[in-house]
This record gives sequence, structure tokens and C-alpha cells, in this order.
Amino acid sequence: MKGDIIPLYRARLAAEKGAVRKDWGGRLSIALTYPNYYRLGMSNLGFQIVYDLLNRRPNVVAERVFLPEGHEMSLYLRSGRALLSLETQTPIHKFDLVAFSLSFENDYPNILKILELGKIPLFAKERDAPFPLVMAGGITTFLNPEPLALFVDFFLLGEAEANLDEFIDLFLEMIKHGVERDKALETLARAVSGLYVPSLYQPEYNKDGTLRSFLPIKGEIPERVKVVRQMSLGKEVALSTVTTPEAEFSDKILIELGRGCGRSCRFCAAGYVYRPPRIHEGSSLTASIEKALQGCSQVGLLGAAVSDIPEIERVTSLIVGHGRGFSMSSLRADSLTPALLDDLKKAGQRTLAIAPEAGSDRLRRVINKHLTTDQITDAARLISKIADFSLKLYFLIGLPTESREDVNEIVNLVKVIKHHMVKESAPRGRIGQIRLSLNCFVPKPFTPFQWCAMEEVSSLKEKQKRLRKALAKEGGIKVSTDLPKWAYVQTLLSMGDRRVGSILFSCHKSGGDWTKTLRFSDVNPDFFVYRPKGLDELLPWDFVDHGILKGHLRSEYGHALKEEETEVCRVGECYRCGVCAQAEGPE
Repeated sequence: MKGDIIPLYRARLAAEKGAVRKDWGGRLSIALTYPNYYRLGMSNLGFQIVYDLLNRRPNVVAERVFLPEGHEMSLYLRSGRALLSLETQTPIHKFDLVAFSLSFENDYPNILKILELGKIPLFAKERDAPFPLVMAGGITTFLNPEPLALFVDFFLLGEAEANLDEFIDLFLEMIKHGVERDKALETLARAVSGLYVPSLYQPEYNKDGTLRSFLPIKGEIPERVKVVRQMSLGKEVALSTVTTPEAEFSDKILIELGRGCGRSCRFCAAGYVYRPPRIHEGSSLTASIEKALQGCSQVGLLGAAVSDIPEIERVTSLIVGHGRGFSMSSLRADSLTPALLDDLKKAGQRTLAIAPEAGSDRLRRVINKHLTTDQITDAARLISKIADFSLKLYFLIGLPTESREDVNEIVNLVKVIKHHMVKESAPRGRIGQIRLSLNCFVPKPFTPFQWCAMEEVSSLKEKQKRLRKALAKEGGIKVSTDLPKWAYVQTLLSMGDRRVGSILFSCHKSGGDWTKTLRFSDVNPDFFVYRPKGLDELLPWDFVDHGILKGHLRSEYGHALKEEETEVCRVGECYRCGVCAQAEGPE
């Protein structure tokens, strides 16, 4: 039975293109771990970028590790074998480092599953040589790493291109000189930009449970950990280097058109922590796409707002000109053009996604969406005029200041969109479907809504039910919703401090039973989820330094409550949030 896992992995490798296999001799070994299934991890461009960066180094061997699923998981459980890497089927506890790549808070319980399957102690304080050090990076870690502080030895905060080499160079030096584990962590925390060691910081709490202080326990450890980023994306465009038929984006090469977004939506963490927004030059994009098209028939164009990219029409026409297909991760209703839509039609795209986020102009001003009802309906008309695309509409419910009327306006807006789609499609006798996706608002650190509470689960359920009922008799509209209970868990893991680690551990011990865990937790989860925070309160993530002024976030929150929009990012011209000012140095 033990041998069954290895043939499975070898068959998986045989179906891939681009995997890296290296001899371990004299190299730093890193188990690059995605805390979810293979098919999801291999569709994550950030994970692939780090895999490529690590394996470019001649003195590093990086192998991939994923959470087993289905038959694969049953093989591990029945055999008792430690979790293996994909490339050489090596137990992960044999590596020098286990490095988690984190994109979603709801994957946090899987970190504990993977450590247990790998026969590695769950708590950082219980690990010593010969166990590997456990590190983590990715966007959720530089939003708020604290819920994972009990389990992770250190975090590397920021964009991997900016600090990964610096870390590896120093880490290899310490291995060469036999530096002990604790001393190595102290040295890394002092010397490497963006490296955070939780055990070197001590939180203190007020009687009401709020955070009183959060300070390093040793000298020369920085009070605030600065998140590092590439201020310019340079000429090299990030793209997936490994393709597989088993991924969600099967055999498709993913290409990063830009990073960050300048639209300044107040609910969007990526729009703040990836500041300043950066896009690749047209010549760099063209060269990368030409290269990608030599090895595949489909590419995926990724970015926070792909239709905002200045060179986007040249990019899409290049792809269809080669007789290839493409897909897009996102579209802005106010930046669609007939030429872009025509290329989407030629590429065989059947569904387009637009995110109005809210039903009313009022609430879109609150969230700083810079999008009006007229612009949304104009986009729907244009889309339907070009082809019979199905339209996926993303809305958030439970947004700050949301009223019953705002929720009703979702129904009205969807009906108006359908009317225009029917009218424009009438000459062809066909109409695309509307797929309505209703998601619960989850407050995020480093946004103007970081002080907000999540709306009660019972209230969110009622809104979902009301919207489903209101649209039930409308033909051609399919409504899907997320589960408010999972939004609750995501908020807990987004907004909690390191005390939430005990809740995560309890959930793991209960076999993933969140209902039981939350009901019997010694730590009150509602404190982190349902409690509005004071504007002057010390927040669990305040020690993370993105260069964003907290005063700017307070100001944006004030504008939201007044239903006022503010300007989009003007990189290098405006200094409101503080990021560009820091990039240029002190005044």
C-alpha cells in the first residue's frame, strides 16, 4: 500500500510540462507548500512564481507539496507514511525548510493538516533540530500574520522578487557556520527586510481584551516590520512555468499583466497592500506572450482590473492573430471597448465577469467604486451587442452603511441589465444567461474598512433569501451565494490576533468542525468578528509597515461614511496614502 502514492506522483509529474528536478547534493532544500489541493495550487500564479525564483538558484532545490485529496489522502491515512514532495517523493520533514504560500485565510486549517501529515510538530515552540524551519509568505501573511503566529517560525512579508534572495543568501551563510536555530531566527529578524519572527514579539492586552502593546522582546529587533516590494516590475513578465492537465486552468499559461490596482475601492485589500499599482510595458508583454504562445494554445491574462491595462487591446489582438485563445480574470464595466469584446468573442470566451459590488449608486460611492448605474447598463448593452455572452455579476452584501433599499437595488439593477441584454440580443434570437454571485463582505486589514465589524450571519442569510426570492421568477438568471458561516470564519482569521491560534488548533483537533469549535472556544470569536474597532485602537497588524499612513485610511473611512468618492491612485503625482512619498525617500 505504501508504494501506491509514489506511482501516483510519478504519473502526475509525467503529465506536466516544466517541472524542475534537481540533485539534492549541497543544496538548500525547500518544500514549497500550497495548503490546498494540487489542481488549485497549480492554478495559482504566485505559487508558480516562487517555485521558479527558487529553482533558478543553483544552490537551492525547491519541490512542491500539496494537501492530498480523495484517494490520495486515503493512501496516506491507511499507510501512515509521512507527506511526500511531488518531485522526488521525499518526506517533507527531511527538508531544510517548509515554506507555505498563502493566498486565502480559509486555507489556514490545512496548514495544520499538512504539518501533521508530514509528522512535524504543529507548534513552533515544540520544533527543534532536526525538524525543518516552517516559514510562510503570500498576501494573507502581509495583511495579518498573527492568527498563525503559534505555528510558523517566521514569515517573509512582501513580494518574493524583492526579498527572497536576500533571505536565502543569509540563511545559507548561517547553515555553513552551524548557527543554532534560535540564534539564526534572531539574526534573520534583524538583518532581512520584511522578515518577521513571532516568538521575538510580546503582545500585552487591556482588561477589555483589546491590544495594549506589541513590542519586540530583544534589542535591535524592529518594532515595525517593513513589507518590501518591487517598485517597478521591470522587463521580465511573470508567467506560469509548469502546466498540467489536472489544474483548474488546464494546460493554460497564466501571465501577470500588472500588480495592484489604482481604483482605490475601500473594501479591497489588494488595492492597498500592492501599492503603488504597477503594469508591464507593452514591449515586455508582447515578448512574453509570444514566448507563451509557442508552448500552449490558451493563455490566462491576470491582473486586478485587466481591461484597465493601457496595452490590453494590442495584447488580445496579438493572441487572436496567432489563432490562440485567452481568458481574463476581471473586467471593469467602464473600460470595456468594442475591440476588446470582439477579441473575446474570437477567442471563444462565453462568459464575462463584471463586479458592480453594490446595487445603488449611493453604496458604490461609499465603497469608492467609481462606477455608476448608467456605466454598468451601458456595458451590458455593449456586451450584448457584440455577442451572446453570459454575464457573471459579482455583488457584496453586508457592506458598511448598507440599507434595505440598497439590497433591493441589486434586484432592480439586475432586471435592468437583463432588459438591455434581451433588447440588444433580439435580432439574433438568443440571449446569454445572467449569473449572479452574492458574496458576504469580509473586512480586511489595511483598508479603510478595517475598523468595521462583519454583519451578523443571521442578517446575511435573510438578505440572501430575500434576493433569491425576488429573482426566482426571472428567467435566465441564476443566483449563487457563499455561506455566511464561512465568511464569519474568514473574518475571524483575517481580523484576529494570535489568540485565534488556539481556535485554529481546536478546529484541527475536532477534525475541522468549526461549529463545535466556535461554540466551545475559550476565546470569544465574536470579539474579533462582530466588534467594531476604535479608530485609535492598536490593531493586531499595526506592526506591519506597508508605507500606508493610518491617517489616510481613517480619512477614507470618514469619506465613506459621508458617501463621498475620492480620487484614484495617480502614481508619483499624489502622496495622500504615503506609499509613493516613502518610495522617493524623505522630503
